[in-house]
Amino acid sequence: MERLEIPKKAVYRLSLYLRCLEKLTENQVETVSSVALAKAAGVKPTQLRKDIGYLGQFGTRGLGYNVETLSCAISAVLGTARLQPVVIIGVGNLGSALMRYSGFKKEGFEIIAAFDLQPDAVEIETTIPIHDVAELGEYVSSHEVKMVIISVPGDAAQNVANTVVKAGVQAILNFSPCVLQVPDHVVVNQIDLAVELENLSYFIS
Repeated sequence: MERLEIPKKAVYRLSLYLRCLEKLTENQVETVSSVALAKAAGVKPTQLRKDIGYLGQFGTRGLGYNVETLSCAISAVLGTARLQPVVIIGVGNLGSALMRYSGFKKEGFEIIAAFDLQPDAVEIETTIPIHDVAELGEYVSSHEVKMVIISVPGDAAQNVANTVVKAGVQAILNFSPCVLQVPDHVVVNQIDLAVELENLSYFIS
């Protein structure tokens, strides 16, 4: 499938719509109106219709969207119609917690391996293989991994990013407290928990 040019914020909202559609599927709902789906996702109906418009023509006036059809269309565009292989780099407390999370497969992602400076010292019960970080570049390249999660200390994050980008990675979820410098074709989503808490504190009276 040819990659569609969709704004980054719209891609994020498409993920929200997909979660809502999955819940509707679980409740055996076959059709949903744009108003109802927009309300469930927390957006305006006009925004939802614009976002879905990036995918093509969906929905029937007076009837709404077919839940299964729209789910399949969004999954295909987001690349979650099949399991997307993901690698975790850094198996400390956060990395270990991410490895134990069972919800990734449900959303179309599979943690196929993890890497650490001291893999033999990692104490976690898991079926996911844990390798020495020295093997990272070769593994990513040979397994055609396009997405990684970085959860290493800030002073090591850039070197890790350089390694995986050189090996062919195109998307990075970065939990390290470091702003990564990557080529334009690589997408980085920065997750800084301290910043998120700081933002939330503004709303606390």
